[in-house]
Amino acid sequence: MQPTPDFDPGKLAKSLLRRSRQGALATLMTGSGDPYCSLVNLASHPDGSPILLISRLAVHTRNILADSRVSLMLDERVAGDPLEGARIMLSGRAEEADAGKALLQRRYLSAHPSAEGFVSFKDFAFFRIRPTGTHLVAGFGRIVDLRPDQFLTDLMGADDLLAAEEGAVEHMNADHRDTMKLYATKLLDAAEGDWRCTGCDPEGLDMQDGQTTLRLDFPERVTDGTALRKMLVRLAGEARMKMDQNATT
Repeated sequence: MQPTPDFDPGKLAKSLLRRSRQGALATLMTGSGDPYCSLVNLASHPDGSPILLISRLAVHTRNILADSRVSLMLDERVAGDPLEGARIMLSGRAEEADAGKALLQRRYLSAHPSAEGFVSFKDFAFFRIRPTGTHLVAGFGRIVDLRPDQFLTDLMGADDLLAAEEGAVEHMNADHRDTMKLYATKLLDAAEGDWRCTGCDPEGLDMQDGQTTLRLDFPERVTDGTALRKMLVRLAGEARMKMDQNATT
């Protein structure tokens, strides 16, 4: 099926990758090759690819170590009939982290603070799924297969931003929780809550309140710390303007 003119499949797939905190992971059983499915927690790399923290004692981890091919089902978890919400089936290979482990750990713990209690256990390891494609289902006439370049974020030229991300996230959460609340309630029409920043990348900002997640897309790409600060100030101004408009109506 072809998407309708008002439907951006890449944008929706990106949003699901950024907002999802749990998913169904399918691996291949060692020996038999039979399909095996399990529920996992996940976070996202700055490019949007999924990050897993899994135990080597788990069946799915043993399967991955023998054959890295996996698929991951993510859905919007909408109220009512879950089949009415958008979902993606991501295919790819799960690779154990070596270089860049600190980045994966930081972003995972931002999404799942409770994992701090076992992240240092020797049997646990970080894995990153390198996607080969995804199948998006978002309703009638909205079923699309996408290549990785259509749903992952290009990090080319964004080294400065990636270096600044940790400090920016800490600063927003320590000093600008009121601004995070404005982003959520005025720009994204979300309910009030204890919103905090869990990460940023060239295309947007990720926020979370408990298990509720939001994605704030930037109107244009940012690639360094200075551009990020300017963008956050700009969006805060837009949020305050909407707040003032609502107060006068």
